Amino acid sequence: PSTGVWSLTSASSVPSASAARSASRSAPWRNGGGMTRELAVWPATGDWRWRMSVAEVTASGPFSRFAGITRWFAVLKGDGVLLSVRTPSDSDEAGPCEHRLTAVDPALCFDGGATTHCSLLGGPTQDFNLMAQDDCLPARMVRVQGELTVLAGASKTIAIYAVDSGAGVRFNTEDIFLAGGTLVWRTLTKAATVHIQGSHVLWMELSA
Repeated sequence: PSTGVWSLTSASSVPSASAARSASRSAPWRNGGGMTRELAVWPATGDWRWRMSVAEVTASGPFSRFAGITRWFAVLKGDGVLLSVRTPSDSDEAGPCEHRLTAVDPALCFDGGATTHCSLLGGPTQDFNLMAQDDCLPARMVRVQGELTVLAGASKTIAIYAVDSGAGVRFNTEDIFLAGGTLVWRTLTKAATVHIQGSHVLWMELSA
């Protein structure tokens, strides 16, 4: 990712003069149960190290498996989902772990290679997915509903997604406003203080 500059996807306005805009790409699921909109991927060509996307889930069904990938999943809108997750290391006697997730619950981190079934709790949902290779770990996704201040270390890739009502971000002394549905990210060359304020925002941090 670009160092010293924000990259931006899917926004109605560029949050600062130093933001570089990129287009999102949409693709239907092979099982017909949804649509994924890829917001950011690194590197842009070849095998990616991390990927961020928003999915519109319209029907219950299985998730695609991504062996060797760690995955974070957060419900953004809708009634939520029940994820049934069975990892490759589970014994034959052990049943799958079930996770009931709504738009107020913390993001779920799980093995991308797990056999995962998604059951809608009501109507369609919108969800955010972060996927990362092992060399991008440790990583995390945090749901912010109010305020969060983070001291982000050097050699980190950071990302902020404003879900629907927009968000204010202070990056050291730089003030940024993100419209709803906007993702911004950058790779740090030195530590930075980030303050986020908004009613529904996702904060993400990966090893660069």
